[in-house]
Amino acid sequence: MDLPLPDVAPAVTLARPARQTVPIVFASPHSGRTYPPAFVAAARLDRLRLRRSEDSFVDELFAAAPQYGAPLLAATFPRAFCDPNREPWELDPAMFEEQLPPWVNTSSARVGAGLGTIAKVVASGETIYRGKLRFADAETRVRSLWQPYHETLRGVIEATRTQFGACLLLDCHSMPGGSMAPRPAADFVLGDAHGTTCAAPAVRLIEETLIGLGFSVRRNDPYAGGYITRHYGRPREGVHALQIEINRSLYMDEARIERLPGFAAMRERITALIATLAAAPELGIA
Repeated sequence: MDLPLPDVAPAVTLARPARQTVPIVFASPHSGRTYPPAFVAAARLDRLRLRRSEDSFVDELFAAAPQYGAPLLAATFPRAFCDPNREPWELDPAMFEEQLPPWVNTSSARVGAGLGTIAKVVASGETIYRGKLRFADAETRVRSLWQPYHETLRGVIEATRTQFGACLLLDCHSMPGGSMAPRPAADFVLGDAHGTTCAAPAVRLIEETLIGLGFSVRRNDPYAGGYITRHYGRPREGVHALQIEINRSLYMDEARIERLPGFAAMRERITALIATLAAAPELGIA
């Protein structure tokens, strides 16, 4: 089964400030919502159920970042089609018509859960495809979507580190809330891989700011950071990465995937977080 790519270019959007004034990069790898018609037709699920794997509207919540001197990167393609928060070649061999090359990672925990680079299931656990894929299709998605996302992200991180001597990457996501949550959820979960990917002062500042804005916050439970956080978060090399998970029930109807009436107010509170970080005299990442 060959599935064409979304008819969109580029695979990512990068909103830059007129002049970058802070050593911070915001990224939203899972808010993309351009679904190829052939992908939807090949799926066992309708578009609404496919969209439940999205971190819907997260890019909009952080849209003010460039106004405060920080770039904002966002994927345009959906996570159910290709997941940039995975290694490039985490694939389930049962999904493909032919045998996969020996260098493909077929045994990771994410592959086992059906959530590799090319997902087998959506977040609810429902199987996506009617039939099997060809490896060539996975290659096309990785090279045309995954790679451009990471090339762009890597370039922005390097430019930021060169300009400021260090970079703080905030990898922005959303998590199930309300009746969708597996257990009572906090408003925010901050993931730094248990203290290994981001300087403690930066994490503490973000945590305290969110609490001051009236939110409840957990660290690393149940989300300690995915591939992006762990791959780019190298404090000894001047790159700090923190995964931010936002409870979806705060701003959207999770069943219908629609913004709640309070969406604008939630965006204002996220903007207040961005403004605080931009004004901070010291992030502790130098």
